[in-house]
Amino acid sequence: MPFALAIIRKLAAQGHEVLAADAWEVSPGSHSRYVAEHFVTPSPRDATEAFVADVERIAAERRVDLIVPAFEEVFYLSTRWDRLARVTKPFFSRFGTLLPLHDKESFQRFATGLGLPMARTVVARSDPELREALGRFERYFARAAFSRGGVALLTNAGPLAGRVAVADCHPTPTNPWLVQEFVEGETFCTYSTVHDGYVTAHCAYAIPRQWQHSTGIQFRSIDGAVTLEIVERIAAETAYTGQVSFDFIDSPDGPYLVECNPRATDGALLMSAPQLASGLLEPTGQCETVPAGEEIQLDLAVFGGMFDGGQIPGTFHDLLHIRGADRGWHDALPNLYSFLSLVRSERLRHAEHSELFVAMAGDISWDGEEITGMSEEDARVLAGARG
Repeated sequence: MPFALAIIRKLAAQGHEVLAADAWEVSPGSHSRYVAEHFVTPSPRDATEAFVADVERIAAERRVDLIVPAFEEVFYLSTRWDRLARVTKPFFSRFGTLLPLHDKESFQRFATGLGLPMARTVVARSDPELREALGRFERYFARAAFSRGGVALLTNAGPLAGRVAVADCHPTPTNPWLVQEFVEGETFCTYSTVHDGYVTAHCAYAIPRQWQHSTGIQFRSIDGAVTLEIVERIAAETAYTGQVSFDFIDSPDGPYLVECNPRATDGALLMSAPQLASGLLEPTGQCETVPAGEEIQLDLAVFGGMFDGGQIPGTFHDLLHIRGADRGWHDALPNLYSFLSLVRSERLRHAEHSELFVAMAGDISWDGEEITGMSEEDARVLAGARG
């Protein structure tokens, strides 16, 4: 993930020794000049016990001070929180804290219970229920309770209208779909670091450019005061520790919560190295915030967007005037491995007949399945979330 590389660079720039681990040998971050040492682990999804054992061994042998997950591998690690905490500090919460935030159905109940603004929602656990739920709203927006990255969004409004067919959507009792009333407004996001329920760094940001109206490739920080209050309330309520991100709709009535991602996201790209290091490792006692107006983009993705329906004059303007995430780091090798990683992901996408982001995140994503080796307590939490 591009933001994983950004975290590596920024922590190293602040004087920290960074070790990187990934299940892919071609992971770009593992080949950064800012990494002291890198490791290839088994797949978090397909070989969970071997993956956790490797992380535990590396942390013990190298005397690692802190484990900072970069994506949904956090869910696999969280099922062994006590075990990992014996050798290092996990910068993430236990599974029982993460699940109700990650599961969109559980999060919808949690957020509305706190009185936070969310769109009217109907939950569907079967194909007939999905069709009935869609009929309740003139304009709707629907996605699976376990999903990410703008993948498989069912809607009849906005730029994604009609891109996913109802016939291709199949809710189940273990992965239901949320059907929500479409709220007019621009989407924006937040990224925060949290220690024991206290928010230590916060960034709110808009996404001026997306890849095929899904994954962001250009980011601009905005005023985060209103969203910080919401994040602080959720963090305190859950005694959360780790990285956490939220999606919002900027409606005429104020910000509406869409979903929570209890993990790192692209907001880390916008934080300065001192802000990110302070938020992750060295809390100052006050929350570090990113001021409005900061801009950054993924140059290669923005350039590639020209050949996927992007506007050429505007793209060249942005490439000349907006800071690229790689600029100034003098760290070229990850670009080569980004290309190799993309090739690998494309091959997987064709083999699996899936979308690119699904293939890229396949072995570090979690969609609500029972995790091999999870404790009886975590299994009960998961069963409870399934109803």
